Amino acid sequence: MLFTDTIAALSSGQVPSGVAVIRLSGPDVRPILTRIAGRVPPPRQLTLMTIGSDEALDRGLVVFFPGPASFTGEDCAELQVHGSPAGVKAILRLLVAQGARLAEAGEFTRRAFENGKLDLTAIEGFGDLLEAETENQRRQALARAEGGLSRRIDHWRETLLDLRARIEADLDFSDEGDVGDGLPESFGQAVASLQADIETALASIDGGRIVREGLRVALAGPPNVGKSSLLNALARSDIAIVTDEAGTTRDVREVPIDLGGQLVVVLDLAGLRETDSKAEAEGVRRAREEIGKADLVLWLAAPDVEDMDLPAADVPVWRIATKADLGPEDGEFHISTVTGDGLGGLFEALGHYAAEMTGQGEPSLLSRERDRTALLEARWALNEANSRLAEPELAAESLRVASQALERLLGRIDAERVLDRLFSRFCIGK
Repeated sequence: MLFTDTIAALSSGQVPSGVAVIRLSGPDVRPILTRIAGRVPPPRQLTLMTIGSDEALDRGLVVFFPGPASFTGEDCAELQVHGSPAGVKAILRLLVAQGARLAEAGEFTRRAFENGKLDLTAIEGFGDLLEAETENQRRQALARAEGGLSRRIDHWRETLLDLRARIEADLDFSDEGDVGDGLPESFGQAVASLQADIETALASIDGGRIVREGLRVALAGPPNVGKSSLLNALARSDIAIVTDEAGTTRDVREVPIDLGGQLVVVLDLAGLRETDSKAEAEGVRRAREEIGKADLVLWLAAPDVEDMDLPAADVPVWRIATKADLGPEDGEFHISTVTGDGLGGLFEALGHYAAEMTGQGEPSLLSRERDRTALLEARWALNEANSRLAEPELAAESLRVASQALERLLGRIDAERVLDRLFSRFCIGK
């Protein structure tokens, strides 16, 4: 991926459409605009222009964004033209003939990163925003994309820089009159306060992860207790095959549900039992594995099916008594997918649980395992620093490690592998 050439791409999605937006970025944007539209329009003003070279290809709105005050930090332009497949292809061919090349996935955003317009956390927010399916995901992704997390990390970095400057002064200039003799008590208190702030942030990651990835709810129990029927009821669709034959479900089925703006991923699992069927046995193995990874297990029991013990798992479990129309059964919730009894209460309880897991206010901006890794390293380093204040050289090194962990989170060091993986998920033209 070169950053010295000019790139072009359709950024508005699949054609045909009412309007198509074609983006340009790079050093040759001005001469290319002059050759295809006759001139460069005034900066940041939509201007109606004829687009073409030897012949007119279309007539549309053109806007020019001079660098560095642009999304990528380079000269940029957008052509808002009619969303005709033939017209868009003709304009892209013209741009390539005039010296541009077609952009790779995520290359516009990659250039914004390379030119210091965005950091890695903001770019991850843009990626999440492109994939957001629920209102909570949209809010979380947009806040991260607009720098909400970056500002919080920058505050931590500034605090660390002040602490490092103070301890370096103590090491290098202890004989100067304005430096003082040794570190003051407030220094250790400042380190501990920063550590506590990062501890609070770490505690919010699981809730942020649930917003971004969804609350994973596993439907588990013996065969024929109504797992697939409950899945269909929760999804309000006949997604799963329902029969009275044991072992119908043999694989893990994941169904996303928008529950009051929160994504809930319902897992329909194979019924747990001993079996001679290799295919069903594999389904049972996968079911046990998913139970251990779920955020919540709904353990189903029915009056016409012999109950069994729940496999050991460090996961919250709700006991759901199904087939309430056939008779009573012990459970926290009593439901019937035939009559609909009890389903409303279960829906409401799931909604309250999801809200409790994700927090009642704004969704957490911390949601990735990469976030957790960086903050754990920073917390450990701060703890090391505070325990070694009697040895300033070692404390200074620990503070440097904490700073590096935060720099890594922003993508200012060791970012290449993360970027390659991240941009592979971006669409062309973003």
